[in-house]
Amino acid sequence: MGKIGIVMYHYVRDLKHSRYPGIKGLDYVLFKEQIRMFSERFHVISMEQLMAYYKYGEKLPENAILLTFDDGYIDNYLYVLPVLMEYHMQGSFFVPGKVFQEHCLLDVNKIHYLLASTPIDVLCKELLEEMDAYRSREWEYPSNEELFQQYAQANRFDDKKTVFVKRILQVALPEELRSLISSNMFAKYVGVPEEVLAHELYLNYDQMKEMKRQGMYFGVHGYGHYWMNHLSLAALEEDIEKGLDSMQGLVSSDSWVINYPYGSYSEMVIDVAKQKGAALGLSIDARTACIGQDDRFKLPRLDANDYSPKSKRYLEL
Repeated sequence: MGKIGIVMYHYVRDLKHSRYPGIKGLDYVLFKEQIRMFSERFHVISMEQLMAYYKYGEKLPENAILLTFDDGYIDNYLYVLPVLMEYHMQGSFFVPGKVFQEHCLLDVNKIHYLLASTPIDVLCKELLEEMDAYRSREWEYPSNEELFQQYAQANRFDDKKTVFVKRILQVALPEELRSLISSNMFAKYVGVPEEVLAHELYLNYDQMKEMKRQGMYFGVHGYGHYWMNHLSLAALEEDIEKGLDSMQGLVSSDSWVINYPYGSYSEMVIDVAKQKGAALGLSIDARTACIGQDDRFKLPRLDANDYSPKSKRYLEL
């Protein structure tokens, strides 16, 4: 079998007129242009078609492409759904259960809005000061210098200071502490109560049910949006089970797709997902998927910004 482009989206909105135009996403106008381009140059397939290939050997069309949307933003209902319906396309959506079960703001989104509202040098300085303030009180962790050397590694989207802030507040510090520090910084620099933004930012269950009625696909993105490969076996099993439970009525419990938050998989993560009924797994490894060769639990994806009209990197990856 040939190749398939699995496209990854996060924020899709009218960025210019939004409250935080600096948020990293795809502008609505460009999204519409991209979907039109996909309709002309590719065959947009459904998740069910991809699953049928692996389960029954059913053929996929040439120039196949699959559209995936992470984290369950209200953008999916307001902006994405109408465009996909207009072009008779399916999107596959992956929502952490915690965002609509508990209506709280995920740490990952606190970080996004901090980065969208405050210069990175200011955030980095503040974070280092917070880390110094809490060190040795209740928590033990390496020096700022050691952590900066370990985590400040630029990637294709972010400079090293941005990556450092993300990694420290996503995974490097103990969960309770990184949540506390991110909330402190959010209150200082973003200035909107977390509960207000949480209600504005995410899909609710009724909206997801309506999207499913319109032909959209829903998979599992865990419950707490953790780096799954950093969890203990017991915590991993609990997170996936809670994620599945939260998606009842949206996900088939015996054949579903897992989308690893942050692309954070390991052989243990894959084994647990398989045991609980997962059929496929999506990573964030940045390349086109080679169907029939890539492990179906490690399927790579390309960012929406890798495609026209933003770029043509998909031709090289």
